[in-house]
Amino acid sequence: MTPGPTLGLIAGNGRFPFLLLDAARAEGRRVIVAALKEETDAEIDLRAATDAQIAVEWFSLGELSRLIEYFQRQNVKQAVMAGQVKHKQIFSSIRPDWRLAKLLLNLRTRSTDALLGAVAKVLSDEGIELISSTAFLGPLLATEGVWTKRPPSEQETADITYGREVAQGIAGYDIGQTVIIAAQACVAVEAMEGTNATVRRAGEILRRQGTDVPTDMPLLENSLTVVKVAKPRQDLRFDVPVIGVPTIETMREAGATCLCIEAGRTLAFDREGMIRAADAAGIAIIAV
Repeated sequence: MTPGPTLGLIAGNGRFPFLLLDAARAEGRRVIVAALKEETDAEIDLRAATDAQIAVEWFSLGELSRLIEYFQRQNVKQAVMAGQVKHKQIFSSIRPDWRLAKLLLNLRTRSTDALLGAVAKVLSDEGIELISSTAFLGPLLATEGVWTKRPPSEQETADITYGREVAQGIAGYDIGQTVIIAAQACVAVEAMEGTNATVRRAGEILRRQGTDVPTDMPLLENSLTVVKVAKPRQDLRFDVPVIGVPTIETMREAGATCLCIEAGRTLAFDREGMIRAADAAGIAIIAV
């Protein structure tokens, strides 16, 4: 196998960067990692210490110019983003350098897609092509069908139908990609907080029944269905929907009983572990 060109990896949090790193190295790629101080697991340094074909340098979120210079020094012509960067970090916690500050000032909207699309354009102008993470992780894309022993119930199926309509609406505005539904009513909508925080918030609403929530709200007597979609014009270079075992654990804690994802456009990490955890908790998983 002829090794491909050197790959730049902009690493966020979670296991996603490590899965991509392993997949790229399996293809013989040399990988140059830009690790984010606010997000990336320090384990990334251990990978570099044991593999001469991996290099790591640490950056703060706002250091766009330094990241470009680093990739150019290392002869990176292709780069990939992998791992979540919390949306609230992007818009409230960074100290932008001059290049990123200029980019932010020129944004028409401060959505995640607008920001990351602008960053991709800057990288391209500097000779660095941002490519899709799914180029390396295609086998992890969700396949269509019911994954668990238990299929969705009649009520959960109705919630999925309604939830997909709502989720596609908010995703079209780049607000979020997940909604939590009960009895065909929307309990929670994802914004900057991320999927797991949204599920937890929906669980809190469910638990408040009988206290500060009116008793004539029948939706609170039902379990929760989590619906996660890709954006209508999903750019697979960034913000690809991702699920994993922590998704199922969070659902179990919140009292959610069904997960619906989008086949072919959602990355599923440790699918077998997810299915085991879901079956043990009585949670249905379906990809449509």
